[in-house]
Amino acid sequence: MARYDQAPVVSIQGRDVEVWQGYRAIREELAKRIAHRTKTVLTIECYPAVRRDEVLAGLSALPLALVVDAEKAALDPAEITDKMSPYLTEDRVFGYMSPLNIHDVYDVEKLDQLRQRVDEVQSGLVIVIGFGASLVTKGDVLVYADLARWEIQQRYRSGEFGNWRAANQKEDMLRKYKRGYFVEWRMADRLKRSLLGEADYYLDTNVRNDPKMLTCAALFDGLRQTVARPFRLVPYFDPGVWGGHWLKENIGLTPKDAPYAWGFDGVPEENSLYFQYGDIRVELPSINLVFFEPKSLLGEKVYARFGAEFPIRFDFLDTMGGQNLSLQVHPSTDYIKETFGMHYTQDESYYMLDAGEDAVVYLGLKAGVEPEAMLEDLELAQQGEQSFPAEAYVNVFAAKAHDHFLIPAGTVHCSGANSMVLEISATPYIFTFKLWDWDRLGLDGKPRPIHLAHGRQNIAWDRTTDWVKDNLVSRVEVVAEGEGWREERTGLHALQFIETRRHWFTQPVLHHTEDVVNVLNLVAGDEVVVESPTGAFAPFVVHYAETFIIPAAVGAYTVRPTSSALQKPYATIKAFVRT
Repeated sequence: MARYDQAPVVSIQGRDVEVWQGYRAIREELAKRIAHRTKTVLTIECYPAVRRDEVLAGLSALPLALVVDAEKAALDPAEITDKMSPYLTEDRVFGYMSPLNIHDVYDVEKLDQLRQRVDEVQSGLVIVIGFGASLVTKGDVLVYADLARWEIQQRYRSGEFGNWRAANQKEDMLRKYKRGYFVEWRMADRLKRSLLGEADYYLDTNVRNDPKMLTCAALFDGLRQTVARPFRLVPYFDPGVWGGHWLKENIGLTPKDAPYAWGFDGVPEENSLYFQYGDIRVELPSINLVFFEPKSLLGEKVYARFGAEFPIRFDFLDTMGGQNLSLQVHPSTDYIKETFGMHYTQDESYYMLDAGEDAVVYLGLKAGVEPEAMLEDLELAQQGEQSFPAEAYVNVFAAKAHDHFLIPAGTVHCSGANSMVLEISATPYIFTFKLWDWDRLGLDGKPRPIHLAHGRQNIAWDRTTDWVKDNLVSRVEVVAEGEGWREERTGLHALQFIETRRHWFTQPVLHHTEDVVNVLNLVAGDEVVVESPTGAFAPFVVHYAETFIIPAAVGAYTVRPTSSALQKPYATIKAFVRT
């Protein structure tokens, strides 16, 4: 039976009375804030895709004098799209990281008009709401309404929401995601980082008609408590055309029409955190932790290099009983910076969590490959005139459990069928240039995007068989060992900034963050406990295949098996930034 915890929580101590669940309780708390005022301005700043109508309906029993829709002061939708267009491009998937701020998409005169309407009210409650509400006024009481990135995607997919001010609910999901990723979420995050410290309350709007509100003091205390201990992110799983059955069977997922392909449980930009305050569970985007506790989470050296950005990503790729991944390549650092506005690239690796007898990894080019011949065959395949003979150009390596294949940017690669990959990589996770997709359509019935124009400019043609064998295939080195444990370096390549260490153990193993965030996964063994040698945090239980994060501020920690049958070694894989 799967023991993987699909809903891990961080228990927050000492702030239970500062959290309210449901609109009735929230109204009662807000009513206390307005009870002794002649006039109160309540500003509700919203992340894009918050259900504003639901929030207003939930608060409608309060004695409202005026409701101001702040977004009526935004530029016309066509003007907004025009401002965004340089960062969206015509590509279905890729844009350019936008520097736009919320002020850039609002009309100054219209904001003044809305402020005048607010000022004209002499008594009662005025609510100002929307993405940009705080531009009108921060009010007497400021609420920040937030939701998780994955929930936004679900609202896009269902057609409930399009992009902000775009009325594009029926548009291609990839294009909606692109506009969010490259433009809207960047604007919203800049506003959140500048504003949340001034807010009175934080409103979790992830679950329909079941909001949770807490004081921002309780929220920030929860963030501080989290970076003093190990924790896990809230995972999510998604079907895909090449998906397998490993995740369903080993994680205990509910079956869907299509098999699960992806599992995300170590991607702070996309995942959530559950904070448990007494009986109330609050969901927040885990990127909030990166924004507001970057030094304690990342460590001074990582923060100095990357800023408030989490540079390591762990995720699952399940092809067990499924199909090959698309043949692909990732951009060089120079290319991703110049073309997409990112300051580091998508270096990655495949750690084989499990593998069938016929599992393989496609990695690097065969010796003697002629670039123009390969590119011509890829073009013909894209045009549907032939299938691409991948094995004629790309090395195929047999793969077994616990092999580690390193994939610096520029290396042609993909996992074959019948594999369970723990992907350990740098965070810019959407910059995959598909070269060939094995003559198949996506789950939406459309051809999956192929990016030969980008790909051909990034293939490292000198990554051929001998170099790949010597540098990228299971480069395991023993670093240290003692009674009941062995530490191995499994990568990554010198061209990549991530270091990985595997520990095999039957006895407790002492680790230290060295002031650098550690990301780990239990890749062998049923259950371990992470403990502080000084008792600085409560024992933290981890199950097989669970990814967990050790903030830099934790310092020393131990990992020990909980089973009494210690003859079979346990193993963790740990990633951290080389400094």
